[in-house]
Amino acid sequence: MPLPITDITDINKRTGTTSENYRNFPLTHLNDHVIRMSIMTGDFYWHYHPNSDETFMVVEGVLLLDLEEGTLELNKGQMATVPKNMLHRTRAANGRSVNLTVELTAMETVRIDKD
Repeated sequence: MPLPITDITDINKRTGTTSENYRNFPLTHLNDHVIRMSIMTGDFYWHYHPNSDETFMVVEGVLLLDLEEGTLELNKGQMATVPKNMLHRTRAANGRSVNLTVELTAMETVRIDKD
């Protein structure tokens, strides 16, 4: 017997426009994980997560995923997972990037001053 659908989320309608440099909000929860949407027009700070991997999936634009070893360029429809404890930051490559992230609901974030 299939599970009942509790609600439908239209991610295209949720992207909208924002005047903020960075906006991040939960779309839904799945077991002990959360799927979040981030809309960014600039750089996020360097950080790591001691208790969770973090998966990024690009919905719109190009996301630059900076790691200590170099930078990954993720285009629409591409995804990558950053293992826990790996220092990283994200940046919008060409003005605006819309991304989905999957992470533990109780994920910890440790900010690092770098640059």
